[in-house]
Amino acid sequence: MKIIDFRFRPHTPEAITGMLDQKNIFRNMFEYFRFKDRAYSLPLEAIVEEMDALGVDKGVITSRDAETTYGAPSGNPGVAEMTRRFPDKFIGIAGLDPHKGMGAIEELKRMTGDHGMRGAATDPCLARIPASHALYYPIYAKCCELGLPVVITTGPNTLVPGTEMDHAHPRHIDRVARDFPGLKIVISHGCYPWVAEAVMMVQRNANVYMDISEYEEMPLAEGYIQAANALIPDKLLFASAHPFMDYKGQIALYKRLPFTREALQAVMYSNAARLLGLAA
Repeated sequence: MKIIDFRFRPHTPEAITGMLDQKNIFRNMFEYFRFKDRAYSLPLEAIVEEMDALGVDKGVITSRDAETTYGAPSGNPGVAEMTRRFPDKFIGIAGLDPHKGMGAIEELKRMTGDHGMRGAATDPCLARIPASHALYYPIYAKCCELGLPVVITTGPNTLVPGTEMDHAHPRHIDRVARDFPGLKIVISHGCYPWVAEAVMMVQRNANVYMDISEYEEMPLAEGYIQAANALIPDKLLFASAHPFMDYKGQIALYKRLPFTREALQAVMYSNAARLLGLAA
């Protein structure tokens, strides 16, 4: 089975060090989930070999920029370097800070034009404003103009200081989907814990997709699986959230979950291939 992992960060020594150094954001979360004890690193070449052996055709690397709110600089340069070295294996998504105004637009143009990135990524909780805030709208408009998808990171941000869960509520993304019907939107982490609301929002908006990385086995998550089998078989994307979650274990998990055969194939590859304009 061919696989596209829609939230994959290669576990190079530099990447792991960079994640652990984001103490202003994730220190408490990483300590709670013992990420440092689980984390390991490999050279990028070895990671690609490992992906090939497991059938992972593409890894979508979603970057982040939370400089204004947390002093965490953009990860775009590191992502650009990985996609430069392995352009057939990795697809870069540029992280953007909405508080930077037109600077974020210039960054998007530079990352896509000069470095071949294929979309934009925002994180409402870390930006401390909901996805429907006006500061995001120039980013959405530019993505529409350039034909790029936007990945909106959601989820409860466990133990991350200064965040509000409500900023990731599906109602905010629903408003964006209605204001920008031509914008392809990917909800990362499934707007958990609002499972039913997220499923119905994805179903009712033709331009919205979803991954449920990290929350596949949480309470109420069976609603995501039921939806993939019936309501939104063409909208759910496999995403491992590697290296916070080990992608090898996540692949094995998805093969155990009660997806229909047709839904599993769509989730693991064909939905993402269609979204990204790749061969099915």
